[in-house]
Formats: sequence, structure tokens, C-alpha cells
Amino acid sequence: MKIGVFICHCGSNIAATVDVKKVAETAGRMAEVVYATDAMYACSEPGQQAIEEAVKKYALSGVVVASCSPRMHEATFRRTVERAGLNRYMFEMANIREHVSWIGRDQGPNTVKAIELVRMAVEKLRLNRALIPRKLPATRRALVIGGGVAGIQASLDCAEAGLEVVLVEREPSIGGKMSKLDKTFPTVDCSSCILGPRMVDVAQHERITLYAYSEIESVSGYVGNFEVVIRKKAAYVDWDKCTGCGLCIEKCPSKKNFDRFNEGLGSAAAINIPFPQAIPKKAVIRAEDCRQFQGKKCGICAKFCPTGAINHEQQDELVTIQVGAIVAATGYDLADWTVYGEYGAGRYADVITSLQYERMLSASGPFGGHIKRPSNGEEPKSVVFIQCVASRDPSIGRPYCSGFCCMYTAKQAIMTRDHIPDSQSYVFYMDIRSPGKGYDEFTRRAQEEYGAQYVRGRVSQVYPRGNKLVVRGADTLLGSQVEVEADLVVLAVGGEGSREAAGLAEKLRISYDSFGFFLEGHPKLKPVETNTAGVFLAGSCQGLKDIPFSVSQGSAAAAKTLALLSRDMLESDPQTAQVDIKRCIGCGKCIQVCPFQAIREADLRGQSKAEVLEAVCQGCGLCNATCPQGAIQLSHFTDNQVLAEVEALLCP
Repeated sequence: MKIGVFICHCGSNIAATVDVKKVAETAGRMAEVVYATDAMYACSEPGQQAIEEAVKKYALSGVVVASCSPRMHEATFRRTVERAGLNRYMFEMANIREHVSWIGRDQGPNTVKAIELVRMAVEKLRLNRALIPRKLPATRRALVIGGGVAGIQASLDCAEAGLEVVLVEREPSIGGKMSKLDKTFPTVDCSSCILGPRMVDVAQHERITLYAYSEIESVSGYVGNFEVVIRKKAAYVDWDKCTGCGLCIEKCPSKKNFDRFNEGLGSAAAINIPFPQAIPKKAVIRAEDCRQFQGKKCGICAKFCPTGAINHEQQDELVTIQVGAIVAATGYDLADWTVYGEYGAGRYADVITSLQYERMLSASGPFGGHIKRPSNGEEPKSVVFIQCVASRDPSIGRPYCSGFCCMYTAKQAIMTRDHIPDSQSYVFYMDIRSPGKGYDEFTRRAQEEYGAQYVRGRVSQVYPRGNKLVVRGADTLLGSQVEVEADLVVLAVGGEGSREAAGLAEKLRISYDSFGFFLEGHPKLKPVETNTAGVFLAGSCQGLKDIPFSVSQGSAAAAKTLALLSRDMLESDPQTAQVDIKRCIGCGKCIQVCPFQAIREADLRGQSKAEVLEAVCQGCGLCNATCPQGAIQLSHFTDNQVLAEVEALLCP
């Protein structure tokens, strides 16, 4: 075998703490290495050309590049060696940047470690074999999970490009959190005026099939060929017959139930349409609120329904579809603000969340767009906004910034003055974070034109005094304690991943973090991709973001979906598990540990054996590590290849 080794300076990233030329000289003396050199930037166009020329000039049969993380540039160099005529899997990469130069400043030990990593890569490459990807057909249909603004954008972009789209939303209507907003920042224009037409476009688009009030039951298969089971939850209303006239809601005697859409500020009937612009505009009966389901005699809605749409016997329905790609756009939930007992949330009626305040401001909300104190219905003259509630607070496990709270607080302060001209708003904040276009100007406008008083400091306590609330906190700019009497206190609550995110992540076989956000494939290079091929992310399910950013990411996910499904045939990654039938004893342990359900039991001449579904296998290696007989090997990472690396490290 003829191996070429290329050591990258990476500018000064590596060369500053590693003797790159010495590493190249030492590599030249390793077994079967016929050419070794160093390059300033191996990933640059000249660097790649040098690799191609060396492969041809020295008839190389394998290449090692020692540079940065394979996660960053492995695909780049694989394409390079392929252009030079080699199989892409006759390439190995040693990470001497993140694993060496970035973690130590002593050049001597760093150089020794870099040489060891290169030697390990050379020894593994000696045992590499050419792998050939398989060609697989692709279903030209996309599934979008979540009907918020990001999911709507992804669906419309895919559909406009000619792709069939199935949009699944767990709530009775699409629209997500944006449908609950009155205005949007920094333009203070009507949220429903922006979102409404897009929702109608989804409902009327010939290539989009909408499943509202539905959830994902299971996902199987692989990129290009996913099989998805959707559970259409029983609405106890035949949506084919329902016209959304609202007569059933008007006649329903059970009207004092928790209003989910209005965040509990108002009450809702047991049968309900969430809001006037709902898509689809169909009624849903909540069984937990309905007298009929509580064993009481009722059925009034069925008696008055002019189309006979009420069906208390309706059951959940399972629908199976085939899709080629999946976009997860499941949004976010508000973090638990009740952990702040010192703020009185849940104890004092006049302490509300920012989303409740949005519903109060909205003309379609429970108060008809009038700001009222929930305790007595009076108009508040003094409103205090408390920032960073359940954000930037490690003490409750929420160390991150939610990103949009500073902006929506400024918007609400402006709207408060618009609604109540003689009111005064106070904002307790830690820092103002307004990095978007026109955002900083917007927060200044709230202060300079609308008189909002910003107090830099944390609030320590909210407590009642007479019929008012006293907000006690610190003003770190003045270096003193302050107290403000308020008629209404609004908590700018941050967000966290959807509470169903963990379950959905397991069904999609993707990763998620401790805050419930789905993990992207790479924070810079693959911001909308996941570690499962064919599954993409859009919107706040990946990390909290505002409306423009969510829309942008929805379009980005759609672009990735379209790029994937633009081909009739897809290539599968050949780095998959392989079963040695002679050694397999059919114990089934590999089936139990496989997180991708890529191994099944097969009958071979009356004997139970493991069978790998290569198209589903993601090459994680769990089966390889678990098999007691060593009957499963992972292509490109066999036991012998791994042991060769270990021996190169221990016995140079």
C-alpha cells in the first residue's frame, strides 16, 4: 500500500503550538508511507489540488490528512481523494487542532501527541477497504411536524417548489405562538394580519395535506423512505360536516373551563374553536370538560348542530404515510415561572405572564383589547415588567438567554402607553439584548418616545400593599434599592423546548439537550440538519428565536429538503454494521440496543439470526460493542482497525 500524509498548519491554529514540519518528517518514516508533506491550509483550493497531484504522481492508494475536526472537513477531503481517483473511504483524518493545539501551549508534548495521532491514522488506513454506497429510491413527499410560523413557511416553500407536503399540528389550529400575539416587533404591525394569509395559503394549497389536532405516533424507515404513523385525535366532531358556525359553542352549558388559547385569562366552553382566524375553523370537544363524558346528561351541542357534525362516539384514527424527508418545527413552551415564589406568580392575580398580557392586548382576546387588572377589572396606571424570568438563571437550570424577551417587553411597554396614554411602564432588566435589524432603535424608542423607565437590576420580591403590588429590586446603576408600586406586574418569561420534544426526538431518532431543544448536526455548518439523515429542524425547536429568524430557518429547512429530494435515487452511507452469520447465535442483544431499529430477527434454515437493514443503519456501533460473540462488525471501524490504532499508540 502507498500512503500519503498531509500535515496542515491551519494558519497558526496548529503551527503555533505544534512543530508541523517535524510531524511531517516523522510521518514519512512510518510503514507504507511513501509521501509526507505539510501545507499551510490543506482544505483550501491549492491544498486540495496538491493532494490530488500527489495521489496521481506517487500512485497513492490511501491518504491521511492531519488537520482539524473530521466533523468540519472530512467530507471535503473525501471528495478530494475521490476526484483524484481513489475510493472516498481510503482516507483518514487525524484531528491535531481541537485534540492537540487548542488544548495545550507546550510545543514539545503537542508535537509528540500529533505524531501519535498521525501514526494511529496511518495504521487504521492500512486496514481500510473500499466501500461502495448503495442507491435507494426516494419518496418525493415531505412531512412537516408543527404548524407554527416556521412549519408554515417550510410547508409553503416545499409545496411551491412542487413537493407534496403533509403538515401535522397537535393543536386544533395551526399558527403556533404567533397566533396568540397582538403585534410584532419592531414594526408593531398586526400579528394575525401577517400570519392569517399564510395560514389560509396552507389550507388552500393543493399540494399540502393538513392534519390538525394530530400527533406523530411512530416513525420507521430511513432517509428517502420514512414510514410515519399519524394519530388523528378524536375531536368528537366530524370535521367534514362542521362549518365552524359556532352555534354549538353558544349553546354549550359548560362554559367555565380553562381557556388554553387565552392562557387561562378567560373561560372557554367544553366545545370550542380556539380563535376567530383558526385554520381549520372546526370545533373540538375537550372530553375532560364535557358533561357528556363526565356521566352527566347533556348532548345539547348535538341537538343544535345544524349539520349533525357532533359525534361523541368518535375514536382516534391512525393514518400511515410514506415520506422522503421530515422537518421538525415543534416550537417551544414557556418555562415554569411559578418557581419564582418571590414574584407571587400564581398567588397574586395581578402578576401575569407576557403571553397572558398579549392576549389581554389583543382585540380577539378575553378583554376585547382592553388592559384590565384581573383582580378587579380596573385599568392599570402603573405597569412593571420584570425581565429574564426563567432565563439567564443557573439556579433554576435555565442559564441561557431566551433572546426575544427584551424585544417583546419593549413592544408591550409601547403598546401599554398606546392603550392607556396616562400610564407609566417600568422595566427591570439585567442587560438589553437587541441585536436584530432595527431592534436597538426600537428599545430606545420605548424609552425616549414612550417614557418607559428602565431600571437595571434584579427584582427580589413582589408583595401586596393595599390594592397595589410593590416591586422591590435593585438599581445597579444608582447602587441602591428601589420600590415601585404597580397595578399590574408582567413577567417576561423565557422559553424552553416543547414538553413533547423528548418523546418526538426518540421517534425521529435525533438528539436533544437538557433544555428540550433538538440538536443540530453542526452549530455552524449544519444548523438545520440533524444526526439522522433526512430529518431537518426549523424554528424554536432547535433554540429560541424570533419570528424573522424562525421564518428564515423554515425556508432553510425547506431548501435542504428540496435539495435532498431533487434526486430520484439517494446514496446510502456504507459505514454500516455487517453480521457474520456463522458466528451469530441469535441472542437478540443487538436488536435490543439498536437505537435506530436497524436490526431485525431473521430465520435462516430454521435458525434465528440477526439481520442488518443497511439503509436504516446509522453506523453508531452499539451492536458491535454489545455482541458477545463478536459476530457484528462495523464497516470502516472494525475491531481490527480499532485495535491497530490502539497498538500504534501503545507500541510505536
